[in-house]
Amino acid sequence: MEAANPSSSHCSYEDYKETADWLLNRTKQRPKVAIICGSGLGGLADLLEEKTVFKYEDIPRFPTSTVQGHAGQLVFGKLNGCECVCMQGRFHFYEGYNIQTVTYPVRVFYLLGVSTLIVTNAAGGLNDTYSVGDIMLIKDHINMPGFAGQNPLCGHNDERFGVRFPCMSDAYDRDLRALTRKTAKELGYDSFLQEGVYCMLAGPTYETIAECKLLQRLGADAVGMSTVPEVVVARHCGTRVQEDVAPDRRLRVLGLSLITNKVVTDYESNEKANHTEVLKTTERRTQELQNLVSRLIAKL
Repeated sequence: MEAANPSSSHCSYEDYKETADWLLNRTKQRPKVAIICGSGLGGLADLLEEKTVFKYEDIPRFPTSTVQGHAGQLVFGKLNGCECVCMQGRFHFYEGYNIQTVTYPVRVFYLLGVSTLIVTNAAGGLNDTYSVGDIMLIKDHINMPGFAGQNPLCGHNDERFGVRFPCMSDAYDRDLRALTRKTAKELGYDSFLQEGVYCMLAGPTYETIAECKLLQRLGADAVGMSTVPEVVVARHCGTRVQEDVAPDRRLRVLGLSLITNKVVTDYESNEKANHTEVLKTTERRTQELQNLVSRLIAKL
């Protein structure tokens, strides 16, 4: 199979369609919900029933994940009766992939017929009121790589996906956020559910103390190295009605950050962020996050 080249140029509509058609020809599932799992959160895919699993390296033009805690497979199946597709392992800018390759799966999901995208990630807590193990409902984001010109929508715009200048003020669906808050309360999770702004940095280094203080002043509540490019591409999809695209085909997005560590803002502190700590925290809270997503999907 032809895999994605980390340094390759923009993919064409035909590339995405080739991948989507390959998948559709090999599974009977027709997912309406796609879930992208962050570091250590791939257990969400284990909840699926009637599963069909594809290794990333076997899927035409699909990138491969190189990060510990990312299994590297696409799982189709049913969750509470809802047909879903789950990415066990995402792609990151710091792996050497260009920003378009990082977001490749999102447009494939769109062509599969997905209408709701759920993105999860492990993030550092910038907000002083957050605790390790909190789940933050993302209400907005700060796209730091985008400030430097690394936006996945740069370059040629294919209007079969969306408009040249899509709106991002409504990136995270208001109704889905309200439904998540209601679901969390039903499960007794409202004590550790937060709602805030996620900031993406390119990585792979964790943030300096000065950078953390800057991000706090900018209004960020959590910081990580993913998610935002995927959300940007998802919200671009379906922004213009084409002959073969129904008016309600714009992808809705729900974002959830698991706060796996508190950022260091004291120069006298001996604490240091590390990936092992991130994975340990996800193990501790993964059951609650799985329960929340599972219950939520049953209501969609």
